[in-house]
Amino acid sequence: MAKMSFENHIMKQFDEELEEIRTRLMEMGGKVEEQLQNAILAISDANSQLAEQVILEDQSIDAMEVDIDEACILIIARRQPAASDLRLVMMVTKAVNDLERIGDEARKIANHAIILSEENDASAGYPEVRHIATSVTNLLAHALDAFARFDSDAAIRTIEEDKQVDLDYKTALREVATYMMEDPRSISRAINILWVLRSLERIGDHAKNLCEQIVFVVKGKDIRHR
Repeated sequence: MAKMSFENHIMKQFDEELEEIRTRLMEMGGKVEEQLQNAILAISDANSQLAEQVILEDQSIDAMEVDIDEACILIIARRQPAASDLRLVMMVTKAVNDLERIGDEARKIANHAIILSEENDASAGYPEVRHIATSVTNLLAHALDAFARFDSDAAIRTIEEDKQVDLDYKTALREVATYMMEDPRSISRAINILWVLRSLERIGDHAKNLCEQIVFVVKGKDIRHR
């Protein structure tokens, strides 16, 4: 397993600055993970109050993104990092963007949870939502764990998991489309489910992006678009 560390520099203060942004990023990752779990729970339990909480809490994720980006800019300005150090800092800025996007998708899921809760009925599409939601939740957890340990091998395994999520997403789309054709009365509800599925698929893509950045920093290989 190839690993890297934020603590390999002569200047102790530089080490501390890098470790600080790593800590902030992991805190942001934990918050995003919580937001996703709550959004999914709001869907499955028809809990509009929990969904509203997710929407409100999205502001804290946006604030974290701004704070971490500013910290990265300061590090680049003060330390002028080169080579691997610069890759580390740039990876953080890209990871922060992906985490913020995941937070946005969780907020979108929460919005649809509120609409679906007003139906007060279990839709035929919910099994597909639960299945993909479980896969995506695990995918994000594995991506964050790979980042925390700078484990490129784990990152590559997680990227493979996203391929299955993409396949499951396409299957779910076909099944929900079938429900819509069989029961036109379900169209409005099914459309909301389709948007939820789309958000979950995008979250999987952003988690995959995190893993691709890990591989790039640890191994120096750009595996995007492969």
